[in-house]
Amino acid sequence: MNVNDIKNIAVIGAGTMGPGIAATFARHGYKTTLFDVKPEQLEKAKGTVDFVYKTLIMGGFATEAEAATGRENLTYTGDLKQAAGNADFVVETVPEKAEIKLTVFKDLDKIVGSDVILASNTSGIPITTLGEAVSNPGRVVGMHWSNPPHVIPVIEVIRGEKTSQATLALTSALVERIGMVPAEVKKDIPGFVENRILYAIMREALNLLDEGVASAEDIDKIAKWGIGYKIAVIGPLELLDMAGLDIYTAVASYLNPDLSNNTGISSTVTSKVDAGKLGIKTGGGMFDYTPEKIQELAQRRGRLLLGTKKILQS
Repeated sequence: MNVNDIKNIAVIGAGTMGPGIAATFARHGYKTTLFDVKPEQLEKAKGTVDFVYKTLIMGGFATEAEAATGRENLTYTGDLKQAAGNADFVVETVPEKAEIKLTVFKDLDKIVGSDVILASNTSGIPITTLGEAVSNPGRVVGMHWSNPPHVIPVIEVIRGEKTSQATLALTSALVERIGMVPAEVKKDIPGFVENRILYAIMREALNLLDEGVASAEDIDKIAKWGIGYKIAVIGPLELLDMAGLDIYTAVASYLNPDLSNNTGISSTVTSKVDAGKLGIKTGGGMFDYTPEKIQELAQRRGRLLLGTKKILQS
């Protein structure tokens, strides 16, 4: 199979990521089926898909005609055989629990054609482990999208211990076909690349907050308008060359030993979790949110992310 042979996509799981992933494939001309075991989740997904297309249209990344094509190409089902039986490529995006994913992969292995790639959107479960659930682990690959999946361009393509080179190449080619940026992860390590870097930043930010070095608001200001502003244009390894490896060596020699190496969870986070303050989903976490503010933030962040994407692609 080559990338031109892929016509039908199955997205398994209509939770946080599934609708955006399905909407992306559908608007790029692929007949896409979104599966979930919960009818109410599929109904909710339809509203999410509408929001996705509205966001892309407002940002200038899609037209009304493309959105209409996307809706036409997208079907919803609670029948796994119907979703994956005719699929040329499958993306799994069920809850991040190994036992659930392994069951799904075992079921898919009995349904799909022998040359159909089984990709997982897992953010941390080893691809090698998922590959053990199927008869041909060479066709199992990581395909880690970032949230929101219809906006963030990069998709990590992760090699499990038995993932074939052909599977990696075909998955990367498909990522390019839908206007995204593939990045190969050569080793199947916990968190892959993106989350390891992200969690290192969040660990240090939380440590600074725990220690009272700065407020949550000011830590975020510095990260957004300093670190984020630079890294959006210049990657951290490019930044080393800009600063000079000699300068990095000098600063790192005294700064690295002082950085947080906490292997536990921040006390700020654990206290909020204990209090039931989990973030946007509960109306409060590191910050407080009203229903109106949540809607406003979603629209604003989508608009700003798409604006940034447009600039970076220019």
